[in-house]
Amino acid sequence: MFRSGYIESWGRGTLKIIRECRQAGIPEPVFSYDSSDISVEFRKDIYNEKYLQSLNLKDSQVKAVLFTKEKGKLTNSDYQTLNDVSRETATRDLKQLIDKQLIKPSGQKGAGAFYTLN
Repeated sequence: MFRSGYIESWGRGTLKIIRECRQAGIPEPVFSYDSSDISVEFRKDIYNEKYLQSLNLKDSQVKAVLFTKEKGKLTNSDYQTLNDVSRETATRDLKQLIDKQLIKPSGQKGAGAFYTLN
């Protein structure tokens, strides 16, 4: 395709697509290769306030998911501070977010435990 003049250079278009998605604040696309076919799947950023509210989340849970999106991770202690709630309430609310598959646990237990977006 390059030698035929259909494309400018190998891989350059995919790098542009990834860069533009990052600049637009949406997830990077998923590239799939099947035999001689290439497909690109663009995904919408579901981690926005309007969508999260449509899931009937508490305001504190919405705030926590947006915090996780911004900071990259969330701890139980972060949740407590962010929403001025007890450890038990934070644990219960975080469990609900895990059940809704919005966040996932790090796998660590105790003081080192944290959550990231799913």
